Amino acid sequence: MEITVKQMMQIEENGHQMGFFRKLMMENAGAITARHIVEYYPDLTSKKITVFAGLGNNGGDAFVVARHLAAFGCTPTVVLLGHPDKIKTEEARSNWKILEKMNSVNLILASDADKIVNDAEVIVDGILGTGISGKVREPYSSAIDVINQSNAFKLSVDVPSGLDPDTGIVNDKCVKANITITFHKMKIGMPKGLDMCGKIMVEKIGIPPEAEIGVLL
Repeated sequence: MEITVKQMMQIEENGHQMGFFRKLMMENAGAITARHIVEYYPDLTSKKITVFAGLGNNGGDAFVVARHLAAFGCTPTVVLLGHPDKIKTEEARSNWKILEKMNSVNLILASDADKIVNDAEVIVDGILGTGISGKVREPYSSAIDVINQSNAFKLSVDVPSGLDPDTGIVNDKCVKANITITFHKMKIGMPKGLDMCGKIMVEKIGIPPEAEIGVLL
């Protein structure tokens, strides 16, 4: 069964109210995504991986991905597209603060579009997620261009940045991913956007089925 972004938000809220907090959802989403990368590249020690992260919960998922990759012996680079003070949620902020204490992760602040460079072999797209509306602003816009110009293997977290997950339409520009790991259930528009999503994997992140009661008919 496919769901809308609004339904997913309600399911997350219901799970949170049950005590399965958003921070746990974020942890599971990031851990599962990192393990997909490990499956593709069992030896990460020599792999150049760049994680592009926005200021919302999609970025928070990406911070968790980076932490898990470091635990597998990689030294990922995290490009934060904005200032840490502007990170929007408590869950994402707490995960950023862990990265700040880790020497095994390179952190780059790219509030300016001209600071965005890439020489990665693997790119994780955690820029926009489901929170897309209208034209993509800077520095996100330049980051999407940099990602699409790269020959790296590209993995999008939840939704390719720039794709409307309810319609599958790209209103402005979008990351063209090789694989998209989406969470809990398929978003209704994603099968229409396969040229951007690449291979779609739907992964459970521990949300209780009871959280769907009253949301899904």
